[in-house]
Amino acid sequence: MTEKTIFKKIIDREIPAKIVYEDDLCLAFEDINPKAPTHLIVIPKQEIASVDDVAEADEAVVGHLFTAMRKIAAELGLAGGYRVVTNCGRDAGQEVMHLHFHLLAGRPFTWPPG
Repeated sequence: MTEKTIFKKIIDREIPAKIVYEDDLCLAFEDINPKAPTHLIVIPKQEIASVDDVAEADEAVVGHLFTAMRKIAAELGLAGGYRVVTNCGRDAGQEVMHLHFHLLAGRPFTWPPG
């Protein structure tokens, strides 16, 4: 049996998080080490390790995450724009092996990002 990720522990309410959005399929909460004035983590409640692990059966859940991010951005009034980032694998900077998206806003961003 694998150990729960920190995100699964947040879903299960075993550790606290500043949750800003939740529905049946996903959860969004403030990042504990923000890189922008608005920095949220948006995760599926379903455990999917990374983009590499998304299966055809997960298409509805992944699509739902993007719809939720659009709703969150509208609710927060992020009219100036926002960035959505995901990392896939350790070499890309993925620290938690649970699919997640960073929703960042509140400052100008440059390209390339890193």
